[in-house]
Amino acid sequence: MLKKVLVIACSAFMITCTSQKELGSSDKPVRLALVPGQDSAVLMENGKILEKWILQQSGVHVRVQVPVSFVAVVEAMGSERVDVAILNPFGYILAHEKYGATARLMGVNGEYSEYWGQIITANPKIKNLQDLKGKKFAFVDPVSTSGYVLAAKLLQDEKIKLGETIFAGKHDSVVTMVYQGRVDAGATYNTPAENGVPQDARRLVTMQFPDVYEKVRILAKTGPIPSEPVVYRKNFPPELEKKISQALKSFSSTPEGGKALKKLYHLTGFKDCSDKDYDSARQMLLDLGQKVQDLVK
Repeated sequence: MLKKVLVIACSAFMITCTSQKELGSSDKPVRLALVPGQDSAVLMENGKILEKWILQQSGVHVRVQVPVSFVAVVEAMGSERVDVAILNPFGYILAHEKYGATARLMGVNGEYSEYWGQIITANPKIKNLQDLKGKKFAFVDPVSTSGYVLAAKLLQDEKIKLGETIFAGKHDSVVTMVYQGRVDAGATYNTPAENGVPQDARRLVTMQFPDVYEKVRILAKTGPIPSEPVVYRKNFPPELEKKISQALKSFSSTPEGGKALKKLYHLTGFKDCSDKDYDSARQMLLDLGQKVQDLVK
């Protein structure tokens, strides 16, 4: 009888142990979200390369996902459906204030650890910012830094009241709408040209529209703003955070990794950072007369 009880007890113990899978194992991978600033298929394709690299370098299993919106990434971190995210600055500030998420790494593009926004147009009648008054305009997302906040700040400073406004969801969608004349102008990200070749959001649609650089022009630049952070949810295990961060910092050390990171967010690497690095972004919101929560109302 005692032997039978011991067998049952041991079986129950084994079931309990196996049901509590360790985070970072193949059965319970760390969930890494990529902010959906461009085509999801491109993000997933290169995210899979990132998955393999992190596993190879750290032994930590990671599963990349691309939520449907900027805010969806933030809310998923709050509900612990996402453990780590490569976020945009204002998405991070929202995740930090609402859910205690923390930035540990910052994206780097060559010598820059910041980036800019831009306002683009294909309308020949629009010569300057004042010509945008009453015009139809496309933003990316209410929480997009370059695709909304930077442009909104510039337009406010210039006392420009737009006409109809649209949130297109992604940077490439804004460029497409401007190219096709569905809106008069739009807001996207801007990065410096390389070897004379533009590297701003227009490059995302060059396969579909080879003449996009000729047809769509930059009306004004905005910014700068600190680069994209790598953000960990509240109570994420420190030992896993260290392993993943180390793997991310070495991701661009190989040709494949460097190419994938460029395609993901036009970055050349990551460096250590802290929450204080995003104080300038917070100040921009104060100057705009908004709290970060106001962006999602």
